[in-house]
Amino acid sequence: MPDFSRSKTMAEATDVVLVGGGIMSATLGVLLKELEPSWEITLIERLEDVALESSNAWNNAGTGHSALCELNYAPLTADGTIDPTRALNIAEQFHISRQFWATLVEEGKLTDRSFINSVPHMSLVMNADHCSYLQKRFDVFKNQKLFEKMEFSTDRAKIAEWAPLVINGRKEGQPVAANYSAEGTDVDFGSLTRQMVQYLREKGVKIEFNRHVDDIKRESDGAWVLKTSDTRNPDGQLTLRTRFLFLGAGGGALTLLQKSGIPEGKGYGGFPVSGLFFRNSNPETAAQHNAKVYGQASVGAPPMSVPHLDTRNVDGKRHLMFGPYAGFRSNFLKQGSLMDLPMSIHLDNLYPMLRAGWANMPLTKYLLGELRKTKEERFASLLEYYPEANPDDWELITAGQRVQIIKKDSEKGGVLQFGTEIVAHADGSLAALLGASPGASTAVPLMIKLIHQCFPSRISSWEGRLKELVPGFGIKLNDNPQLAEEIISHNAKVLGIHHQ
Repeated sequence: MPDFSRSKTMAEATDVVLVGGGIMSATLGVLLKELEPSWEITLIERLEDVALESSNAWNNAGTGHSALCELNYAPLTADGTIDPTRALNIAEQFHISRQFWATLVEEGKLTDRSFINSVPHMSLVMNADHCSYLQKRFDVFKNQKLFEKMEFSTDRAKIAEWAPLVINGRKEGQPVAANYSAEGTDVDFGSLTRQMVQYLREKGVKIEFNRHVDDIKRESDGAWVLKTSDTRNPDGQLTLRTRFLFLGAGGGALTLLQKSGIPEGKGYGGFPVSGLFFRNSNPETAAQHNAKVYGQASVGAPPMSVPHLDTRNVDGKRHLMFGPYAGFRSNFLKQGSLMDLPMSIHLDNLYPMLRAGWANMPLTKYLLGELRKTKEERFASLLEYYPEANPDDWELITAGQRVQIIKKDSEKGGVLQFGTEIVAHADGSLAALLGASPGASTAVPLMIKLIHQCFPSRISSWEGRLKELVPGFGIKLNDNPQLAEEIISHNAKVLGIHHQ
């Protein structure tokens, strides 16, 4: 790599700059520090601390997404069959994340394992068609190693054993069916991020808070130069010069990608979706429910709006959450600007955004309908999952902003995507992470993918350490039952979570 230490400007030279103090930057930072300890890394964050946006515990549902309960990962196809492939892929990815976290706990790099807790995952459906679908899904899933412990029931008494609050007070005669997986988890990604960043700090990584990126330029020798300002002090300018730049700023990554000007970023747009949850912090109520209960999304609703009644463990206390209720605000970050969306529209992404908007009119109508709902109307959907819920015990909280990707499409002009995507420069010197779900749960496999994409020449020398960090990397656990059993039970033991 070129030597960037002789700066052409008054800039601080560093090997790696990570923009954004969330789970993605923290994960990539730890991976790079483990693989290449000599590299100098600088992490910059616009706010006064890490994990204050999407990674914060109250800005996401905290579900360890492993496809045990999320029905949108294995929908009914047009020919009436169910394909488990995508669900298995999500499960495999989550197990990679678990392996990495378990290694960091074993090596003493994560000192508090309370960021992850055993919370069973359930799917609950409430009409005859959905019950039939859930039975079909179970019949397909139970033959897969990663889902073999899943249980299924249409018996109210059995479902009440799993989650009494969803059955108590429910109308007689209403068909109900449920899947239950004891090995589900609840993850506080805020706590995990803070621990990782603390470890990076101890390893000499420089952390800069209250830093806004004003400009990103590429110099003739290949270095990336970031001009940043201090959000509290107009004179607090800092220019950074780096050979590798990661834009991991959640919803803010799109704007930064546009500033970089890389050709691979052309044509990308973003559609922000906000979320609201009901939260119940009454200890008596919270003690009666230990599950993440996912339902079926309404017709026209985006996948991230699937309703779920969740146990949440945050800062040692148990809470219940229900939602999300989707909404629309034009800012890309919770603490962003309402001008984020209009300012992100350029000549290169205008057409894809218009085409995607036209193709997704039902989504737009759905979001407008959600916006108009009163608190009472929102509470009515909670009563479907918890018939005896008391409105006085629930407060409405605002979750984080999610920016769904809009990208160019040769046939449709533009498409709205609900997943996550790495956009990298052809030479691997810059990468951005765009998109939302399943996001944090798949942070580790995503960042390992990014490393393979951006540092192909170093992979052979890094492979040994990578295998130590993630023993099952590159192996499909579902296809290797014995190895799966060993790895999953070992990780569960290390992390203090359920595995029978």
